[in-house]
Amino acid sequence: MNVLETKNAPGAIGPYSQGYEVNGFVYTSGQIPVDPATGAVPEGIAAQAEQSCKNVGAILESAGVGFGQVFKTTCFLADMGDFAAFNEVYAKFFTSKPARSCVAVKDLPKGVLCEIEAIAAK
Repeated sequence: MNVLETKNAPGAIGPYSQGYEVNGFVYTSGQIPVDPATGAVPEGIAAQAEQSCKNVGAILESAGVGFGQVFKTTCFLADMGDFAAFNEVYAKFFTSKPARSCVAVKDLPKGVLCEIEAIAAK
């Protein structure tokens, strides 16, 4: 098992890793829309979805894979009313259309609007 860690994605805010590489698979922890350079969270679902995707991408890159190798994502939304706007941004990054679960949750860390986790093959 190889722990993934990059400064191009936000550091863990709890007792977990940004991701793991195990037996040819890459697992990212859920990525919220925190800008790793500033610690700021952008306003609005579109900007937050984009930052979350960028954070997932940074972890994937640290493992030597890209969005095209992602075969499963799990997405969490604070409001299912944001589903269409979230999908519009998500589709720009996950062009291979991986299998996905997308659920609304009561709350997300730091009061953000979305969170994305991914599994990719090397």
